[in-house]
Amino acid sequence: MKDNKIDKSDPPENGRTRRSFLKGLSIAAAAGSAGLVTGGCTGEVASEEMGLKWEEYFKKNYRLMSQKEKDETVERLVKLAKIRVGVDIQMSNQAPINNVLYGYAFNISRCKGYMDCVEACVQENNLDRKSKTQYIRLFEMEPGKLDPSTGDGKYHHEVPVEDKFYMGVQCFHCENAPCIKACPTKATWREPDGIVVVDYDWCIGCRYCLAACPYWGRRFNWGEPQVPAEEINLKQHYLGNRMRMKGVMEKCTFCVQRTRQGKLPACANACPTGSRIFGNLLDPDSEIRFVLKTKKVFRFKEELGTDPKFWYFMD
Repeated sequence: MKDNKIDKSDPPENGRTRRSFLKGLSIAAAAGSAGLVTGGCTGEVASEEMGLKWEEYFKKNYRLMSQKEKDETVERLVKLAKIRVGVDIQMSNQAPINNVLYGYAFNISRCKGYMDCVEACVQENNLDRKSKTQYIRLFEMEPGKLDPSTGDGKYHHEVPVEDKFYMGVQCFHCENAPCIKACPTKATWREPDGIVVVDYDWCIGCRYCLAACPYWGRRFNWGEPQVPAEEINLKQHYLGNRMRMKGVMEKCTFCVQRTRQGKLPACANACPTGSRIFGNLLDPDSEIRFVLKTKKVFRFKEELGTDPKFWYFMD
């Protein structure tokens, strides 16, 4: 049984943060200049890694980049991954597909609480293994209750349990997302295909979005995320499952690296009971549209007016 608890026992300490990066880089650059003057070795300052880091730090917000600039930042991140971890990643910056608006439906009468979805998400999205970061939370619910906050989100026993049912919660990719409104640096926004994304390099880690989200959809990296090199998912997207850093927010992106390739999110693909339905809300023949048309559906905290793109239903 997997533990879907987020470990917040590792507060930021000692390690370099993005806030201290520029200061450290300036000091290193000054030291490097002094080394050149005195005939010393420039070392790391003159290295390819330092140059790549410098260019990455001063790049624009993703939404302001030209396609050429997007391609260049992807190329730099691929090179940095090779230098830092020794892996050859394949990073995409694929744009939203025209005439696509993604939606998700969760069948609470089928889910058995197995957590295959959680494990698939962790592997697919390069989530921190040290803190056991998880985007998905499964709640074990009492009959007649439809509010996940009344359920048990930390169960550790064999499932399913008689007279219980299970509800999954993750980022709901709201049309009127409170997290977007709360972000002071515009590091998070909603893409045309409905996916709410984060430009990790513009996130300052203020956690306003975490406080604003009513669905527990955001995660904060208290420490430097750790993923063994042999477990890194090499197929990545700039706005999705690329390696994050300490001190930034992250979240479910409906597996943008998969869904913009016409695939299901990892959680839906791994679900052994067929509880998770994903598709294009603009396609009248899609399975998600069939569910919304023929099933009795509801949305969590719909009264808040966030217009989440995530529904619950029963057979």
